[in-house]
Amino acid sequence: MQNIDDASGEDELIKLLLKRQWELNSLLEVTQAINKNTTAPVLLQMLEVILKNYLQVGKLRFLIEKQGSYVCVSKYGGEFEGVSVLHKACTILKKAKTPTTLKGHTDKVLSQYNYFIPIYHKNKPLAYALIGDFTLSGEMMSNDLNFMQTLINVIVVALENKKLFRERLQAERFQREMELAVEVQNMLIPVKTHKDHAVEVSAKYLPHQDIGGDYFDFFRINNDEFIWCIADVSGKGIAAALLMANFQASLRAWATVENDLGNVVQKLNSIVIRNTKGERFITLFLAKYNERSRKLCYVNAGHNPTMLFNGTQVQNLKTGTTMIGVFDELPFLTQGDVTVEPGSLVFNYTDGLMDYEQDQDNRWNEERLSAYITEHGHNPPEKFNKGLMDHLGRVIKGKRIDDITLLTIKIL
Repeated sequence: MQNIDDASGEDELIKLLLKRQWELNSLLEVTQAINKNTTAPVLLQMLEVILKNYLQVGKLRFLIEKQGSYVCVSKYGGEFEGVSVLHKACTILKKAKTPTTLKGHTDKVLSQYNYFIPIYHKNKPLAYALIGDFTLSGEMMSNDLNFMQTLINVIVVALENKKLFRERLQAERFQREMELAVEVQNMLIPVKTHKDHAVEVSAKYLPHQDIGGDYFDFFRINNDEFIWCIADVSGKGIAAALLMANFQASLRAWATVENDLGNVVQKLNSIVIRNTKGERFITLFLAKYNERSRKLCYVNAGHNPTMLFNGTQVQNLKTGTTMIGVFDELPFLTQGDVTVEPGSLVFNYTDGLMDYEQDQDNRWNEERLSAYITEHGHNPPEKFNKGLMDHLGRVIKGKRIDDITLLTIKIL
């Protein structure tokens, strides 16, 4: 006749083996779900079903680390204490690396649970779970706790991989967006040098990153007149590049059919407002020069003042209006007019030229720029631009913090 203790031992062994088989099947189901790229909510739901229905866990709080703080991704049973309350209580157990009993714990929050289960990657805490209303004992209890830690660890790794995958996709999309923006902007930048019987032009564009918000253009509208523009679009990336593309097309279209620059700027403002709904703006300097009359007409729309050097003194061209893309109707607009002497230099630039990290003893400002133009404004445009950037490198020695565009025009 079989001994009663032996029969009892065999029963326990069978129960343990069946439980182990069930655990393996549960892990297999979760792993298959992960391989099928099952969503995070479904994975968490699977975890809850296993804990609640098969392991008879009556209360769960599952928190995951996210950007230096913790979020609760799964909970059931009892009244929720709040993430900050739970995390504050669990910092008491920050040295625990294995499932830890909370029976008789002095902390009033932790004492409401049976076990604390931490999840680490090397020495970095990734997540933890609080298990409550769970009353097994002995070898079965130890086995269940180890299984819970393994199961939760698998879920945490899956969620972490999903996060890393999303971040990689986002980085790849951003990189592709920047590449497209660079392609668009390169198509927008005109020839950087031009020379004919009446004018000599040189431009220099230095983006602070791969793609900037600066724009410039120079083109003839007839045998006697040419137009140029320098602008700075708010924002970066493909959205700013596409706005610049639309702006360039609109400028060239209206400048060839509209004689009044003020009307051109009004049209451009309406187009920018319609396209961006007031979420972006553009500062610009737009000018038209007539070779026969030697008259330069311009509108400065909230841009850095273009500097006109006639050989003896520098004049700042500030007349105009506010930046475009902000108001449905520009609140004021005045066109500037000036007669240009032969050999005059017209220096256009974006605000990046003035945006350097500088020390207090070596300030770079419009007054010093004006002094440089007075001293070197007799040089051809290309030599002037190169000399100015060399001067900044030697004298200012500050770190550039924005895009720089120089558009220098010598009117012959």
